[in-house]
Amino acid sequence: MDTPQTKAIDSHSVPPVTEADLHAYVDRQLASARHAQVEQYLAEHPEEQARVQAWQQQNARLREMLAPVMDEPLPLGLPLRPAAAGFPWRSLAAAVLIAVVSAGSAWSIRGAVDAQAARLAAAQRSQTVATSHGALAGFAQRAAIAHVVYSPDVRRPVEIGADQEQALVTWLTKRMGTEVRPPQLAGLGYELIGGRLLPGGDGPVAQFMYGTAGGQRLTLYVTREVPGQGDAQFKFGQDGPVNVFYWVEDHLGYAISAGADKAELMRVSQEVYRQLKHG
Repeated sequence: MDTPQTKAIDSHSVPPVTEADLHAYVDRQLASARHAQVEQYLAEHPEEQARVQAWQQQNARLREMLAPVMDEPLPLGLPLRPAAAGFPWRSLAAAVLIAVVSAGSAWSIRGAVDAQAARLAAAQRSQTVATSHGALAGFAQRAAIAHVVYSPDVRRPVEIGADQEQALVTWLTKRMGTEVRPPQLAGLGYELIGGRLLPGGDGPVAQFMYGTAGGQRLTLYVTREVPGQGDAQFKFGQDGPVNVFYWVEDHLGYAISAGADKAELMRVSQEVYRQLKHG
């Protein structure tokens, strides 16, 4: 079983404050005594304090963006075990929300994340804080955030899997008020994993997730929150480790996010656009 990083950030402090301690501090998972020790350490190390504050601000952004999920109904066709029939849905939604909001850190990306996925999420967050310069805005930026939140998840990356694709299409189409269907990208090496409904600024948006045989994840974000009709002009942007190709057409915005390079995302974007134009 993997263990947290043990390399000390400051070898002179006793006990040493590690990277794992900083992540746990952000997620309020430290015992009171250790919490006080980390606070003292941060007061003496302004650069580390700035990093921690940046993580806290990102968590606040995720919380603001994802809070409406508490009011979402259960997906159509989603099976429930009889024993769960009496379980209060709002309590479950609250628990899910708490897990999602913590997705920016290595320790709480979800309720039961494995250590490898947790380390990946922490690395993505650190890179985003260090390299993002606001190159993306609007729905393209929200697509990049959603990709970082959900793509590392090993056990439940989507709400409805590809084995229930028709139920997924019916649900998303009904909630968004327009037909939403995942393109078929198997010819490019990307198999559909499934999808989910996400809260946008003024209404629901859809996210479809794909995976390669090598474990790489790619997401397609579809939203109605776009200015005007658009001209289908492809645009490229970056948010930390995430590259995004996006465009607007027929009052819908599309954003394809992945860790792949610009050329690969263009290749996928052209195929998605071709399928959308042909029905």
